[in-house]
Amino acid sequence: MKKTIHVEGMMCAHCEARVKKSLETLEGVSEAVCSHESNTAVVTLSAPVANETLCEAASAGGKYTVTGIE
Repeated sequence: MKKTIHVEGMMCAHCEARVKKSLETLEGVSEAVCSHESNTAVVTLSAPVANETLCEAASAGGKYTVTGIE
């Protein structure tokens, strides 16, 4: 299963890496592909993960803003 997280505030590859690392530490997330150009993080899930948990991880400690999850 895949979910697309809309993340505002990523400006560069370093930002992408920070969000990717934060998401991939979650149990149930097998991969995260982040793009500062499209302001998205597409996560591949191996087990169910609550949207609230994904939002918290994608915000990377409040540095970025999650505007939605599809």
